[in-house]
Amino acid sequence: QGQLVESGGGLVRAGGSLSLSCAASGYMFDTSAMGWFRQAPGKEREFVAGISWHGDADYGNSVKGRFTMSRDSSNTIDLRMNSLKPEDTAIYYCVKKHDGSGPTPQTRDYSYWGQGAQVTVTS
Repeated sequence: QGQLVESGGGLVRAGGSLSLSCAASGYMFDTSAMGWFRQAPGKEREFVAGISWHGDADYGNSVKGRFTMSRDSSNTIDLRMNSLKPEDTAIYYCVKKHDGSGPTPQTRDYSYWGQGAQVTVTS
């Protein structure tokens, strides 16, 4: 049984920075895209960033230029979040695809989801 374990996040004031990490284990397919979605209270899940096995990253429009995603290995990804805004407050979910296709912004394309990590940005 595969598992995605998120770490990091927390509480920061607007303009500050936080990082998230996600480690995947127990999956047979290690060359699949991974990424992050987020969900704020009362809102739908939103694509934050995704990265291919080769390290090509894609970002949601609301975080472009502020967030940077990297892949340390086939099973570990990091998200560096700079210039955080109160509207970035959400639960951030690590995701992983089942196949070898690249990152996409649709929730339905990701078969595996982590438990989520809270990010709170105060004004």
